[in-house]
Amino acid sequence: MMDDAEDEVLTFMDFPKDHRVKIHSTNVLEWLNGEIKRRANVVGIFPNEAAIRRLVGALLMEQNDEYAIQNRYMSLESLAQLSENPAIRLPAAPALA
Repeated sequence: MMDDAEDEVLTFMDFPKDHRVKIHSTNVLEWLNGEIKRRANVVGIFPNEAAIRRLVGALLMEQNDEYAIQNRYMSLESLAQLSENPAIRLPAAPALA
């Protein structure tokens, strides 16, 4: 089974050296799932699905902002080196009414 999965397991080696350190494990995802679970346990029972989405959405936005400010993850500029279309831009955020 491991021989069959070798290419998939080593895919991260195709990325530039600067990216490999950041994508070789799922530690960030495990931490994020743990943080969501921790905050959900504090709330206990959610009144509806929208409340869960707000909590998880707020946490994801917080982490996105933290990573963007601290440049802890891959920047758009570094990802552009991997793309066939190097003009990578984020869409404008929709205005909240």
